[in-house]
Amino acid sequence: MQWMYPIFIFLFLAFIFTNREKNIALAHKIHKNRKGDLKMTDLINDYIGKECLIYTCMSSSQITGTIRSYSDGWIVVENANGQRDIINCEYITRIREYPRDKKGKKKSVIFD
Repeated sequence: MQWMYPIFIFLFLAFIFTNREKNIALAHKIHKNRKGDLKMTDLINDYIGKECLIYTCMSSSQITGTIRSYSDGWIVVENANGQRDIINCEYITRIREYPRDKKGKKKSVIFD
């Protein structure tokens, strides 16, 4: 009976690894067939010309500025000093319009 344990372990591991390869292949196929760029384009076009807060996953940074243009997965953002930043949309986690109070003034403290 003891000789059966290694066989069962081997079969169990073989089963896990074959299913894992199928799942990885399926995930690649789903990712390849997604057309999220078209939706992202429509969403970002709503923010062009508005002052926004853009959050990126790279070192959890936040960029504040006016979105000037969007093309081919890149956003051009101009800050208050006139400096332009170009951001890859793949690293953007959140975009929101700069919060303002009831009088239309920019809020000085923003809690996220």
